Formats: sequence, C-alpha cells, structure tokens
Amino acid sequence: MELAVSLPALMLMVLTALTAVTAVRTQIQCLDAAREAARAAARGEPAVPAASRVGPPGAATVVAHRGDTVAASVRATVRPLGPRLPGFDITVSAVALVEPVGAPSVPDE
Repeated sequence: MELAVSLPALMLMVLTALTAVTAVRTQIQCLDAAREAARAAARGEPAVPAASRVGPPGAATVVAHRGDTVAASVRATVRPLGPRLPGFDITVSAVALVEPVGAPSVPDE
C-alpha cells in the first residue's frame, strides 16, 4: 500500500528532474548559438549558419544591427512530454561589437 502511494510521487520527481536537465541543456545550447551568431555577424559573416551549427535543432535565430553592436537572439522550444504536447520557450541573447573593416592586423611575434 505504501509503495502505491509513493511511486507516483517518485515518478513525478524524476520527470521534473529530467525536464530541468533538458531545459538547462537547451539554454546552454542557445547561449552558445547566440554567441556564435553575434561573433559571426560582428565579423561580417553569415550569422544564422554559425548559430545553427551549435544550437539546438529547430531553434530560431534573429540578428539585429544596432549602431556599432550586433545583437543575436536564439529561441528554442522545449517539449519534455513529447512533440505533440505543449512545451515552453527558451530565449537567449548575446551582443558583440562590430569589428572594424580594413583594420591593420597585428603581426605575430
């Protein structure tokens, strides 16, 4: 009888822990993707391919140029209970300074 009461609570705790781990992993992947996108855009390279290499599958990347900075946002949806059930969005942003064009390079010593 005691097992019948405690087993659902234990399963709920395991499901909650797995959801938290999945959300944190997705947030780290989104952060890496946003940083890569901002750095690529700051160098004048395509930002979306750079973000898609390291970001989670299906993530959306938005890049905005604001004066001498570039901001990149990556959004991904986490669906811990399967693809047909609702999930929640994780959005992360990163900012980088635009690198000057034609700046003299520093020689290696």
